[in-house]
Amino acid sequence: MKTVVIKNGDLSYAVEVIQRGGLVAVPTETVYGLAGNGLDAKAVAKIYDVKGRPAIKPLSLLVPDLSVAETVCTEIPESARLLAEAFWPGPLTIVLPSGGAVPDIVTAGGDTIGVRCPDHPKTLEFLRLAGVPVAAPSANVSDKPSPKSAEDVLAYFDGKIDCVIDGGVCTLGVESTIVLLTQDNFRILRQGALPEEEITRVLGL
Repeated sequence: MKTVVIKNGDLSYAVEVIQRGGLVAVPTETVYGLAGNGLDAKAVAKIYDVKGRPAIKPLSLLVPDLSVAETVCTEIPESARLLAEAFWPGPLTIVLPSGGAVPDIVTAGGDTIGVRCPDHPKTLEFLRLAGVPVAAPSANVSDKPSPKSAEDVLAYFDGKIDCVIDGGVCTLGVESTIVLLTQDNFRILRQGALPEEEITRVLGL
C-alpha cells in the first residue's frame, strides 16, 4: 500500500478513503489521529490492528459539531452543551451515553462514547465532507509517543494506512482532556490540554 500525503486543500481522496472503509491520519490541535469511519465496525477493527491497540480500550469519535454528536449519543445533557459551546472546537472529549448507531467495537462493549470537535481547519472540513463521525485515537503504535506532525505519523505507518492529511505541526502537542459528566458533577478520566478549573468554571461548580 502506498500512503498518500495530502499537502494541499483538496481532501476528496481522504473523504473517499473514509467512505470505503480505509484509514486516514488527520491533524488536530492536540496530536495527529488515526481516523476510520466510526460507524463501520470493519474500519474500526483496522485501527485496532494497525495500532496494536488492546480491544478492551474504547475509542472516541471526532465530530464537526454538536449536531453530529447528537446522532451517536442517546442524550446530551445541558452540562455537555455548555462545555461544547465553551470549548469546541478544542481539546475536550466529552463522554456521553452511546446510541445504537455506534458499533460495540468502538465502545469496547460499554454504554458510553467519547466525542470531540477538533480545532484544526483541515480536519473540520474533512469531517464535514466525510459526513460521518470518525473514530480517531492518536496515530501511533500503542505505547509509543503520540505524533505531532505528518512525518511522525509516516515513521509509524508509512505503507500501512491509505493517507495522511498534512496539517503542519500540532499547536498543543498534548492529548485532549476527557471528562465524564454525572448527574450533578463531572469526573476527569484523562487530564490533558484543557485544565480542570476551566471545566469547573463553565459548569459553575
